[in-house]
Amino acid sequence: MKELIDLFFTFARIGGLTFGGGYAMLPILQREVVENKKWTTEEELMDYYAMGQTTPGIIAVNTATFIGQQYKGVAGAISATLGVVFPSLIIISVIAMFIQNFADAAILQNAFAGIRVSVYVLILNAVINLWKKSVTNTYRFVIFLIVFLGSVLTSWSPVVFILFAGIAGFFSNKKMKGGVRG
Repeated sequence: MKELIDLFFTFARIGGLTFGGGYAMLPILQREVVENKKWTTEEELMDYYAMGQTTPGIIAVNTATFIGQQYKGVAGAISATLGVVFPSLIIISVIAMFIQNFADAAILQNAFAGIRVSVYVLILNAVINLWKKSVTNTYRFVIFLIVFLGSVLTSWSPVVFILFAGIAGFFSNKKMKGGVRG
């Protein structure tokens, strides 16, 4: 039970400190879940994060659910999920009660502008960290380049790119095991 409570409060802290969504939470997840708690490895976190992006729902919630499940089974998944959404529920409820009174206040508008800038920096940091962990050879760089250019130059669904990258990654792994390295 102690571990489940720890899961809840750890993810509640992450959920309460993450402005800007799932991308902005990655650095906090790395510090808390990998370095401090050692509930998962860096590689597993990247896998959970990738699964969280490709499954329906909110990245932060999906990732918390995967980590909680891996650490403490179904009870861990529930505890981590409830923990990550709890602060948002409280904050959104309080904001909803008062937003009409303060929506046009200059100080609030300036605060949100500052938060947006910091979120961009956190997202850039997450991208750099994902890059370092994921694009580790020539073959994976080619996959990255194809997906990047395809997503910028076409209006194809992200599902197409995810399927392509998954299939290409599968064959990348087979080639490396067979002795061909990029």
